[in-house]
Amino acid sequence: MFESLTERLSKTLKNLRGQGRLSEDNIKDSLREVRMALLEADVALPVVKSFIDHVKERAIGQEVMSSLTPGQALIKVVYDELTQLMGESNDKLNLHARPPIVVLMAGLQGSGKTTTVAKLARWLAEQKKSVMVVSCDVYRPAAIKQLETLATEVKAEFFPSDISQQPVEIAKSALEAARKQLIDVLLVDTAGRLHVDTEMMEEIKQLHHTLQPTETLFVVDSMTGQDAATTAKAFNDALPLTGVVLTKTDGDARGGAALSVRHVTGKPIKFLGVGEKTTALEPFYPDRIASRIIGQGDVLSLIEEVERKFDKNEAEKLAHKFKSGKSFDLEDFRIQLVQMRNMGGMASMIDKIPGLGQVPPEVKQQIANERETVRLEAIICSMTPLERRKPDIIKGSRKRRIAEGSGTQIQDVNRLLKQFSQMQKMMKQFGKRGGMGNILRGLKGKLPPGMPF
Repeated sequence: MFESLTERLSKTLKNLRGQGRLSEDNIKDSLREVRMALLEADVALPVVKSFIDHVKERAIGQEVMSSLTPGQALIKVVYDELTQLMGESNDKLNLHARPPIVVLMAGLQGSGKTTTVAKLARWLAEQKKSVMVVSCDVYRPAAIKQLETLATEVKAEFFPSDISQQPVEIAKSALEAARKQLIDVLLVDTAGRLHVDTEMMEEIKQLHHTLQPTETLFVVDSMTGQDAATTAKAFNDALPLTGVVLTKTDGDARGGAALSVRHVTGKPIKFLGVGEKTTALEPFYPDRIASRIIGQGDVLSLIEEVERKFDKNEAEKLAHKFKSGKSFDLEDFRIQLVQMRNMGGMASMIDKIPGLGQVPPEVKQQIANERETVRLEAIICSMTPLERRKPDIIKGSRKRRIAEGSGTQIQDVNRLLKQFSQMQKMMKQFGKRGGMGNILRGLKGKLPPGMPF
């Protein structure tokens, strides 16, 4: 998200070099760039106007600290205002009510409600909560089967329903079953509906009245831009929403919905859907998102993702290997590739790495090339165990055999061996410093409070 906004904001650094203080004249062009970037990002016009006014009011006349350039001073103001615009951090669900805690999902058709239910079920399971899911969508037969399949994947209890039943009756039965089974959280999926459909809106009001949910979440496709905020407001007028989940943010390069929803609805964004997998759900932290927007990355979320998704047993084996004096080999490299893919690949990490927010899009695409990862893994899998342990023995005839076995060219094998050699040197350095996890934790400890850079 936010590529165009990040690119334009980076230009403000260049425009303000050599200035001693921020004045109306020297920030005029910069604010024009920010305004255009926000509009191009499909941020709602009232939000843009209010945001620019606040930035201008705070920035004009501000003395530039000796440690900051004028451009950095303006970026700091923009960062603070972005954080305030998106609201306080409200990433957690209210889990303090008497179980079963009911979470009701609402939204338009195709917004990603069913997948989001599965993602939330997995997220709650990681919080050591027992979860039951139920579908009240009797209008789309595939919806019930889809949720059942996803429930099996995330190991959540599935309450069966049928298109011949009434949604309210399904909800009552599911709630009673959750009580009997001592379930902590009941996630209720509902049919997609337009806010102008009076009959369907009345149905979800009845569901809400019957279930008395602790959380009522509006699931909205972020790629609809400012329309997402408008629709969220319409649903909020009909239902007492407690929060919003933005889906498909991995396909949204603009990010207008994230910047508009809180301002227009007054409801917090609680989660971001960042991919199709059930692991692709991120808590929404306004300060971290603001940091990504201004191109400073998001080291804290990156650390948390590594700690949550990396296989600790494999990491311990690798650490023990380094301590015992053994070198990093191709089998270790293959395991690291698999771990990276489990985290969603480089594509999910790029915006969180400081500095990469300003990398040209074509370079980002090259870095995030998932096909290349698959190709590298195929080449390593075509090697014998001995070749993986001792890559130095891979010469002409072995390279030809490996290339044929993996469906690649000898040049691809050579490229992998070169990349591996560079990785091996880097891993030796990580080993000396206590491993990648310790390096990331060291970065975390050095981040000044309230500052993205």
